[in-house]
Amino acid sequence: MPIVCDQNVQLRFEFVAFPGRRIMDERASAALRIPTASGTTVSSTALPHQAGQKDHFLQLMLFQASHRIGTLSGPQHVELEAGDYVPLRHSPTNPGDRYHLPLPSVDAPIRLDSPATEVMTDLRRVSAVTINSHASIDEANRTMIAKGVRTLFVVDDARHVYGFITSTDILGESPIQFAQERGIRYTEVVVRDIMTPADRLEILDFHDVQRARVGDVVATLKLAGRQHALVVEAIEGAPNGQRTVRGIFSLTQIARQLGIPQQQTRDIARTVAEIGALIAS
Repeated sequence: MPIVCDQNVQLRFEFVAFPGRRIMDERASAALRIPTASGTTVSSTALPHQAGQKDHFLQLMLFQASHRIGTLSGPQHVELEAGDYVPLRHSPTNPGDRYHLPLPSVDAPIRLDSPATEVMTDLRRVSAVTINSHASIDEANRTMIAKGVRTLFVVDDARHVYGFITSTDILGESPIQFAQERGIRYTEVVVRDIMTPADRLEILDFHDVQRARVGDVVATLKLAGRQHALVVEAIEGAPNGQRTVRGIFSLTQIARQLGIPQQQTRDIARTVAEIGALIAS
């Protein structure tokens, strides 16, 4: 229906879906009078308003605003007001326009002088998959398969790291040997029985890792006689010098990224020897 108002009055309309009605909310210096079905008029400011229930997405869609954003470039030039979110410039496709997919990028191969961060599993980018220390190794194996990972962090309810367990730990000889030594059934072996505890891990500082090369990490693991190392980062203002696990290095993963064929089983000496052969070549 036609609405008449002074040209100098700046209007903002907001269309909210309510059962059986549409509400136009006017935020102008002069109140807009809206005719009703009975022929009377009411002020838009008197209409129901449920601002408390609107989230940021709804504010974006309705352009519920507190400041001007200017004119958008598109099929129409419309002055809008928005809050924290600003619509991008947009336009429809035109008949005859053609678009092409880019060629896939080829990642640079990992080398021993590549930045160490390129072979680190960054837990700020990849969510750590966790499991409780009392879980069965069968449950741990199912979790790995479901999540598509080869390593689980063993944590308590507060996400404190007790250690980690790998697919090699579960599928190797460790569970069988432990069951035989303790005189228990294989199905009774739990994660804490075969996991690598946190006190047997090498700890690297994230700031050192940022300046290191892949070869430096390999040399560190060789010297320590470890397959894995945790990368930790200090938490600013945390009590008792609390640190968070930022990432993890795996000697097996490093070898794989260097292009060394994966073997059914690996040990530190063999992996380091293969990497040494790669260096010599």
